[in-house]
Amino acid sequence: MTGSWRGLCAAMGAVLAASVPPVHGQDYGDTPYVQTPQHVVEKMLEVAKVKRDDFVIDLGSGDGRMVITAAKKYGARGFGVDLDKRLVALSNRRAAQAGVAARAKFYAQDLYETDLSPASVVTIYLLPEVNMMVRPKLLATLKPGTRIVSHDYDMGDWPPDLSLVMDAPDKPVGRDHKSKVFYWVVPGQAAGKWRWQLKDGNSVHECELALNQNFQKLDGTLALDGRSVKIQSPKLTGNEVSFAAEFAVNGQPIQYQFTGRIINHAIEGQARLRRGGTGTEVPWNAARTEVWQPKHADAHPPVAAQ
Repeated sequence: MTGSWRGLCAAMGAVLAASVPPVHGQDYGDTPYVQTPQHVVEKMLEVAKVKRDDFVIDLGSGDGRMVITAAKKYGARGFGVDLDKRLVALSNRRAAQAGVAARAKFYAQDLYETDLSPASVVTIYLLPEVNMMVRPKLLATLKPGTRIVSHDYDMGDWPPDLSLVMDAPDKPVGRDHKSKVFYWVVPGQAAGKWRWQLKDGNSVHECELALNQNFQKLDGTLALDGRSVKIQSPKLTGNEVSFAAEFAVNGQPIQYQFTGRIINHAIEGQARLRRGGTGTEVPWNAARTEVWQPKHADAHPPVAAQ
């Protein structure tokens, strides 16, 4: 599914031409492309949890099979982009033949000139260098919660949420006939300090959460009435955040489990308190009082909390 991304970097075309042979002896333009085996396409869409209401954008869309399959199998909509006009024409013909031309469209354009904001799913099969070149654009323009799935190549130090290796006997490149699939969910901005009051029966506790963030990985501390502990099992998936902590209150250990959704500089959710064999749930509404820069290199300067 690689396109002819010579417009991105002049040297990239030479690398591709030297290392990737044409598929079935057919060369669309001066840079050959590589087809993703159909069962790998289907696995990528399965891993991305594609549904009818999804909008799929394929970068380097080749013969169009990714978006066509998403439209035909799941009823999704989307488009693919590729610099090779003949591949784009082929893809649009194949979409028409499959009866999904209204939901699967293809354009001859550079991925850097492509508006990715409609996407709920982005699929890629690009060279590792191009993955790293496009990573800042993905993190800067895709909405938190957008799913990204890549064939064969990862995103450097951005750890995938899921990865797998599968047999690919029909794969036209590589000697081991294996394909790797990598999956990410674009993380929201969680880093900073958050404050709220937590009601527990007749008591009201002052809480402050300090969160450090590296892509979707979180760590930090929770202070309850001035006593601080390291949070446990922190998780960030898009704008959905969760973590746990344990405190002793009046000599009794209490486990706190927080789950919520980040909305700009607020978190709304539920807190579950467990003491002994009993548990209660109370609302959790936090406000961000300090905005911190995530640790990863592609992070953009955050907007200060009001």
